[in-house]
This record gives sequence, structure tokens and C-alpha cells, in this order.
Amino acid sequence: MLKIALCDDEAQAVVREEALVKACLQARGIGHEITTYTRGQNLLADITDDGFFYDLILLDIEMPGLSGMDLPRRLRAFLPNVRILFVTSHTEYAIDAFELSIFRYVPKHNLEEKLPAAVLDAARLIQLETGRTYVLHSAGRLEKLPYRDILYIRREGKNAVLLTANGPRKVRKSLQQVFDELSAPEFLFLDRGCIANLLQIMQIRGSEAVLQNGEVLPISRSHLQEVKEKLNRFWGEQI
Repeated sequence: MLKIALCDDEAQAVVREEALVKACLQARGIGHEITTYTRGQNLLADITDDGFFYDLILLDIEMPGLSGMDLPRRLRAFLPNVRILFVTSHTEYAIDAFELSIFRYVPKHNLEEKLPAAVLDAARLIQLETGRTYVLHSAGRLEKLPYRDILYIRREGKNAVLLTANGPRKVRKSLQQVFDELSAPEFLFLDRGCIANLLQIMQIRGSEAVLQNGEVLPISRSHLQEVKEKLNRFWGEQI
């Protein structure tokens, strides 16, 4: 069950967006539950005070009181893995969306075309993340690392070091061994010494991959075109 929050201070916009989201998810047979808000403060209070959980949040940017630009920063402490879509008429905020780790920016003037695709891409990502773990055997103990928590993997001598949201984990295996064991389309080589998680890449800047946490990873010349092609296929059109 995909849990979705939709927040826009215009009641008519809420009705329109909710209808589009329901239609596209029902057409794909994706179970969902949508909660709507017309004030950002109410959304924030439900999450911070009452412990509401959402997989996906659709936000307008220009709202009175607590704006869509302020909300993501405050929500991350409570829902670090939530995916956020900006649905707005204000195209000047598109670049800022990357800085806030926004999953997608959807212009209101093109909702019928852009919103269903964005929601389905987010649902696909959430489904990819759910329940999949890499089993790590280290120092006589077993640890399960959720795929979504693996930022990237680098070679360190004869070891592979998995950089995760909770710090590094070292395993005495080659990068190729780890890559084969993951066997997931979102992992790819940036160069011979580094594997990245496509779910963590916000953008490609020149010959570098910029991650959601701000880290920048170099991409070798021999891998650059392949990385761009895989990223384009995996995410589709961003804006």
C-alpha cells in the first residue's frame, strides 16, 4: 500500500491532482491511500506530532505560512526516505528542487502529461527499495543492509567498502563479486573502483555524479556515456 500526502492551498488543485494520481495508480493496479491537505502546517504536524508515515508527498511551493520550499527540510528528520514531488506553477524553483533532494518537479500547466508519469516513477522506485537487502557477513556476525541505504561501493585493496547512510561497511570481496550479488538495475560502475546506486544520484555534472547527500563521485571517461544512458533509461525525463 503506497501512502501518499497531497498538499496545495488551492482546494480545486487538490481535487484535480488527487483524481490524476488515483487514476494512474488504479490503472496499474497499485494499492494506495491518499491524504490531502490545504495547509503545510497541518501536514507537518501530522508527521511530527502524530507520527503519520508517507512514502510520497506532493507539494505546492507557494503556500501561505509554511511553504513547499520550507517543508522538505523539516520533514527529512522524520521521514528521511520520503519521495517528494513539487507540483507548482513557479518554474523558477526547478533548480532549487535539486538542492532539496526533490524527486521530481511537475509544472501545473502540464499536469495531465507530467504528473501521472512522475507518480508512477516514484511508485516504481519505492517498490524497488522495499524489502531488498544485501546480506553482509563480517567478524562472525550477519547484517542486512537495505539497498536504499547503500550510497556507493568503493574498492579498498582486496576489500569492497559499502558506504551506507549509517557509515561504511567492509567486506573481503571484489567489487565485481558484490555487484553480481546485488544483481539490481540501480547499481552500476562509475569506474573500475566505484559502484554507485542510481537511486542516490541527483544529477550528472560534467564527468561527476552528484549524490543526494552532496557527495561528488568521479566518472571515468570510458564509463561516462554508459552511466548517462543507464540513468536516462532508469529515471526517464526529469522535468
